[in-house]
Amino acid sequence: MAGFQRVDRPNSDRETQTSFTCSIGIMAYNEGENIGRCLQALIDQETPRCVIKEIIVVASGCTDDTEAIVREFCAQDQRIKLVVQLRREGKASAVNVFLHHAQSDILILESADTVPAPATIQRLLEPFADPEVGMTGGHPIPVNDPHTFMGFVVHLLWELHHQIALRKPKLGEMIAFRRVFRRIPYDSPVDEASCEPLIYGQGYQLRYVPKAVVYNRGPETVSDFLRQRRRIYAGHLKMRQAQGYTVSTMSTARALAALLCTWRLEWRYFLWAPAAVLLEAYGRFLGWTDFHFKRRDHAVWEIATTTKGVIID
Repeated sequence: MAGFQRVDRPNSDRETQTSFTCSIGIMAYNEGENIGRCLQALIDQETPRCVIKEIIVVASGCTDDTEAIVREFCAQDQRIKLVVQLRREGKASAVNVFLHHAQSDILILESADTVPAPATIQRLLEPFADPEVGMTGGHPIPVNDPHTFMGFVVHLLWELHHQIALRKPKLGEMIAFRRVFRRIPYDSPVDEASCEPLIYGQGYQLRYVPKAVVYNRGPETVSDFLRQRRRIYAGHLKMRQAQGYTVSTMSTARALAALLCTWRLEWRYFLWAPAAVLLEAYGRFLGWTDFHFKRRDHAVWEIATTTKGVIID
């Protein structure tokens, strides 16, 4: 079966178990503050039943110390490789560079501004024991302070994402998939989501893995939140038109049902949750106008600067 190899465990009467082999791709643009923590977390992964064959960092037009930090890790661990794009061409372009260089039959995409929990890689790969599964996704958990307004908004957004994904998988921030396509649309501003129709369209199942935790940082300002949400919504509209596929989080009914599931009898939910809904609605409206009227290209998007920085010390 593609993506698997048989290995013998020593001192166990030659008892065998399935070992999953994967290549990990990290797309980076000026991620000097966090890339070292991301790579160290991958090196320290608990992988009793999987093999990380290689970790490929695609650095696109970086002007900070991202490349220097990655080179230091390359010297320490031969699995880590650096591929440099001289100019920033968009994350989808960097993903396609990774797809060209990767050698395994199961591939993992991780954002450079995230940090995986210790057993996340193992848990992402375990569902591939089922030959019907073609793609898995982790559980993003933000590190923002939930006691601030924007921290509350970010935590609520990802909790809604979690609730929806439990019922109909929507996969992002960290995904694994079988190597059954050569590239994603080069101009996609929603790279992980663009993989879903390429997998689902070939008859494979999508699987959300709640225990495969990956930590991220959401926007800390309203302007960064709207900048991010309008780009994502415009990208989903573009994907629906070009690939005929709609991600589960696009459904207003699912979002409202998820909101009811997460509702708590706390003052923040009565005061801040309605404001969060309005912010999300406005972000979607901006994305809708970008797609239908402005024809704005989000393939190389403006960075939401407050989403960057140290994830976990």
